[in-house]
Amino acid sequence: MSSHSCSEDPETYSEDLCMVNKVNKLLGTRYPILSAPMGGVAGGELAAAVSNSGGAGLVGVSYGNEEFIASELPIAARSRGVWGAGLVTFTFDKAPHLLDSVLSHRPPLVALSFGNAAQTNKYVAAIQRENLLAAVQVHDTDQAQEAAAAGADVIIAQGSEAGGHHKDRATFPLIPAVADALNGQIPLVAAGGIADGRGLAAALALGADGVMIGTRFAAAAEALTSPSFTDSLINGHSRDLLDTRAFDIIRSIPWPSQYTARTLGNDFSRKWFGHEDELADNAATLVDAWSQSVSGDDVTQRPLFAGENIDLITSVQPAAQIIESMIAQACSVLDALGTTEFRDALPAH
Repeated sequence: MSSHSCSEDPETYSEDLCMVNKVNKLLGTRYPILSAPMGGVAGGELAAAVSNSGGAGLVGVSYGNEEFIASELPIAARSRGVWGAGLVTFTFDKAPHLLDSVLSHRPPLVALSFGNAAQTNKYVAAIQRENLLAAVQVHDTDQAQEAAAAGADVIIAQGSEAGGHHKDRATFPLIPAVADALNGQIPLVAAGGIADGRGLAAALALGADGVMIGTRFAAAAEALTSPSFTDSLINGHSRDLLDTRAFDIIRSIPWPSQYTARTLGNDFSRKWFGHEDELADNAATLVDAWSQSVSGDDVTQRPLFAGENIDLITSVQPAAQIIESMIAQACSVLDALGTTEFRDALPAH
């Protein structure tokens, strides 16, 4: 961050929050904001909208789907800015050709998540052989050091406030711990529970160089989120959230045991919350009816992944407006923290 204050001039925002920022220098973006590669939500249109607005938009190729890759990545690639793709590493091991499909579209940034050290090493090397940038999502300092050893270009530290799958360490203690572990050698992006400019300012103060935003962009106008899911996000509250493995069990996705998924509670998740073993025993007889309900976008049955920042999401907005508001608010917060009044309120030292 530069030392002079922010202003209402967008060009000054760019100088303050981007031009001297490691994330923006590396990626070539105007703002230190990435949109999360949310499966089924972050398609090419959302990624392009974020990229065109000065951030880096990521398409969520997640578990690997040839048709989705072929249809959505070209949309993102037509953006005027920096874009990328994000994948769940352990699932791509089952279909190695899908990584080649992703890389054939030349995404400038490829984000890896939920892999072990061996998988991280393998995929980072494959991405960098194509002269593309590799970001690795981590959830603790050990994973951060593994990602650094693998040669990751960017590290995304995700706190447990995130929507969808996460580990157990909260964002506020995680970010400075990872920043210390990296010792400034690799650009650091904070994720988990960040939805507005206050979160961006806090992440920068904690030692991050930028942020990755998920749930807020799930309610962007360009997201693939269905109208029913969007309504659930807007009308939902943090008290409605559950942390569960139920949706992994019914979908037969072998998630590592340390990761659970945060979702808005509905009839399905509430029924099986705390009864996951029973669900696993009966999944084979339940899956057809459940899948049929989900294919009809039944929000009483489908996953509704959302983060603890859901209380801050009250409307659908275009991605450009979300980013503009976030930057303006972050600058306002940072200006306020630099005022004489604030400094005078602190104990003498």
